[in-house]
Amino acid sequence: MEDKLVDGTAIQEVKVKSFGEILFGIDLETEEDTEVYRVKKTFAELAEKLKDAYNEERSPVRSLLFDHAIGELVNAQMSVVKVLTFKEEK
Repeated sequence: MEDKLVDGTAIQEVKVKSFGEILFGIDLETEEDTEVYRVKKTFAELAEKLKDAYNEERSPVRSLLFDHAIGELVNAQMSVVKVLTFKEEK
């Protein structure tokens, strides 16, 4: 982001990352052509969909289900990336 001048004062714009971007450590505005990036992007988008669905109607049970689903997404993403990047020791 670049600095802007407003009434003679420098204002620095900062992009606020989405929940999915923070959770999976990516920036959805950059396009990388790697398998790992595409996997993380897919999981980040799923996390956003879950968050949006949870925010529509909250309840104690939905909170538990949301937390569990997010944990499962993180575990699945890490396992997929591990399979994609695993190198056999010789």
